[in-house]
Amino acid sequence: DGVPAPENIISESHEKLRALGLSNAKVTYIKDLADKIENKHLNLRGLANKSNEEIIAELTKVKGIGPWSAHMFLMFNLARLDILPVGDLGIRKAIMVNYGLKKLPDDNKIVKIARNNNWHPYESVASWYLWKSLE
Repeated sequence: DGVPAPENIISESHEKLRALGLSNAKVTYIKDLADKIENKHLNLRGLANKSNEEIIAELTKVKGIGPWSAHMFLMFNLARLDILPVGDLGIRKAIMVNYGLKKLPDDNKIVKIARNNNWHPYESVASWYLWKSLE
């Protein structure tokens, strides 16, 4: 099916993965992901049945995957409609522009705006419109 097995990624040389166009950091991250899957420290099976918080906690165990990456995974891979990617620069900028703020809002300000405007449970949809508003 074209998806490399974790053991194949782990055993592949750093140089060969770099030759595919990956940065040094990305090679490290991909090898860490493969290692965590291979050694059962991360189980992707059944991930879709977990809560957003559980998925974020699980994914962020991997070097190179932070809250932003986990939010994008939840929104675009699992089609979760209730994700507010507070760390996304586009969301911050769109909120600043659309809500007439003088500076980029911090996480707390974004959560407050979302709450005050009743975005829940459709924070992802609001985010799509915010991104689109920047075009």
